[in-house]
Amino acid sequence: MIINNYVKMQRAKLGFTQEKLAKACNVTRQTIIALEKGSYTPSLELAFRLSDLFQVPIEEIFYREEEAK
Repeated sequence: MIINNYVKMQRAKLGFTQEKLAKACNVTRQTIIALEKGSYTPSLELAFRLSDLFQVPIEEIFYREEEAK
C-alpha cells in the first residue's frame, strides 16, 4: 500500500511556507519536504497535528493507493 497526501495543497491554502508549517508541527523543514514528495510516511502524532492545524479530517490529507501487482 502506498500512502499519498495533500499536504502541499493544504499548506498552500493556509499560505504557509514549508518552514512555517514545520515550526507549527514541531518538525524540520526536511520532514515537510519529504512528506510533500511522498518519500516519508508520517507518524500518527504528526498526522493528527496536521489535521488539527489544517482543520480537516486526516482522510482529507492522506489517502492510500494499492500498489500495482
